[in-house]
Order: sequence, then structure tokens, then C-alpha cells
Amino acid sequence: MSLRKQVEADMKKAMLAKEKDKLKALRAIKSLILLAEKEENVETLTEEQEVKLLLKAVKQRKDSAEIYEQQNREDLKAVEVFEANIIEEYLPKMMDEAEVKEAIQAIIEKVGASGPSDMGKVMGVATKELAGKAEGKVIATTTKQLLNQ
Repeated sequence: MSLRKQVEADMKKAMLAKEKDKLKALRAIKSLILLAEKEENVETLTEEQEVKLLLKAVKQRKDSAEIYEQQNREDLKAVEVFEANIIEEYLPKMMDEAEVKEAIQAIIEKVGASGPSDMGKVMGVATKELAGKAEGKVIATTTKQLLNQ
């Protein structure tokens, strides 16, 4: 089932259960999907495009939540965190740190990286291979640690 159809089905469930906050988050996801489909001029997005879209939406909400926390606006922060959690439900399972470290180690060996000067080479391959499976920050810090050993 495509992401849009899954979201639409979940929207119906949320409407029936009268879960207004969840419904709002689901409508935001559907809106993002429809806009992306229109921009790309396609009927449905690929799974990779869907994951990128959702990751971006989660990151935006987490960034907003941090800003609200700095401004002592717990009410607005809670809304952003809730929406981020709903969106994350539609993302594939993220890799833990050990799995990321193992994957990056394999990439380092594959590209023949030897030190910190090869960070760009490794990051280029790692971000493509681990897209949607690990956050960019985690990939970057793990890569830096492994190359500085």
C-alpha cells in the first residue's frame, strides 16, 4: 500500500475516533505528499522520495520544538513533538549506532579512505546508502570518529 493510501486510511480511523491532533498531523503528511507529487509531476512518489519527505518533515518539527523550548513555550513544543512522533510512525526502522558504525566501516573500506581528509568521499557514499535508515548527524559524527582513529 502506498504511503498516501496508508495515511488516508489512518485519517479515516482518526476521524472516527475523534483524534483531532492525530488527524491534524496526518493531514499535514497528506498535504506534503500531494505537493511533492504535483512538483514531481507524478501520480505516486517512489519509496525513497516518501522517506526523504517524511525525514524532512520530522526534522522541521524537531527544530521547531527546540526553538519553542528555548522560548519556554511548552504548549507549542508539545504539538510539534506529537506531530513528529506521528510522522516517524511512517518511516522505516532507523539503524542503531552499532549498525551505523558497521555500515560506515564497510563504506570506508570500499572507497579506500585513510584519514580525515577523505571525509567527503565517505559522506557522499554513506548519505546515499543510509538515506532514511540513519540521521545525517549520526552518519557524520560516526564517520568523523572512524576516520580520526
